[in-house]
Amino acid sequence: MKHKLLWIARFLVGVTFIFSGLVKANDPLGLSYKMQEFFVALHMPFLNPLSTVLSIILILIETISGVAILLGYQARIFATLLLGFIVLFTFLTGYAWFTGKVQECGCFGDCIPISDAATFWKDVVLLCLIVFLFIYRKEIHPLWKQVSGPLTWFAALSVIALQSYVLRHLPIIDCLPYAVGKNILQEMQPPPGSVPDQYETFLIYEKNGVEKKFTENDFPWQDTSWHFVRRETKLVKKGNAVPLIQDFSLKTMQGEDITQQVLQDTVPVFLFVVNHPSDAHTGWEHAMHALQAFAADHNMKLYGVTSSPHPDAFLEQHHIQFPFLIGDVTVLKTMARTDPCLIWLKQGTVRGKWSYLDIPDTTALRRIITE
Repeated sequence: MKHKLLWIARFLVGVTFIFSGLVKANDPLGLSYKMQEFFVALHMPFLNPLSTVLSIILILIETISGVAILLGYQARIFATLLLGFIVLFTFLTGYAWFTGKVQECGCFGDCIPISDAATFWKDVVLLCLIVFLFIYRKEIHPLWKQVSGPLTWFAALSVIALQSYVLRHLPIIDCLPYAVGKNILQEMQPPPGSVPDQYETFLIYEKNGVEKKFTENDFPWQDTSWHFVRRETKLVKKGNAVPLIQDFSLKTMQGEDITQQVLQDTVPVFLFVVNHPSDAHTGWEHAMHALQAFAADHNMKLYGVTSSPHPDAFLEQHHIQFPFLIGDVTVLKTMARTDPCLIWLKQGTVRGKWSYLDIPDTTALRRIITE
């Protein structure tokens, strides 16, 4: 019976950790941004510069630990690693749920958002299973003695390769509100069928030195001896009418908001997102200079978008002649997982998105925009 329970626990823990690791490996920057939220909430912002490296390492260890425990490879080591991981995860998800300082822990990335409460109880179940595996770790044997080790290390190399690819290009599966095919204008509206927050207003009146709270329905309007003190508004029922995109705006360097103009334009609009000009990658210059000339000759709009209020040195260094707009730093990190990144919009719909290494040449662009 114990051996059957060990197999069940190995399967559940292994599959969960492999799945969780692969989902996050698709977008390691997403996890690094979530880690920064935790660092700030835990008063450890000095760790923020390490968030990307820590994200890559965490994803790697999480995935290979799941593979190893499933295959029975070095069970004593990986059962101990899993126990340390799940204790940390349970603390963090509990902290997020009970304090409300971090919304969604990011345990399954942006593709599968789950509530803090559900995440915490999921980790509690995994904690129980992993404690069981840890206690009986000496009785876990390799599934295939000769190949369990090579398979585990092949999985490790595969996860490293996947993360390396998406960090230089873009996530293979884009689950964010700015994915290709999404209409930004629509995503800025509450979801269809959603319910707004419901509030109740209370009127505080005073009479003979005593304050009393009334609603508009039970106030004694006929008694003029009550004197108004203040008004209070209380949330009585939380709704779900929260747009997926809330803070998207584009402003010129002079402060003019042209968000609607960009999103409603009937001609192709290209946004060259350079969130942090001083840290931006290179290798895109030739493609963007060609696009700069192509846009001018084919009635297309081309804007740069940055969170930096002073990109002048960057523009001069790279001989950029198209105008730059200002966007929110967090919004730009969500829009573009590489820095720089090129986004093609048509009337608010994201029609294309390319890493700085994958910007199409003018021949490809001509074909793309006429499809």
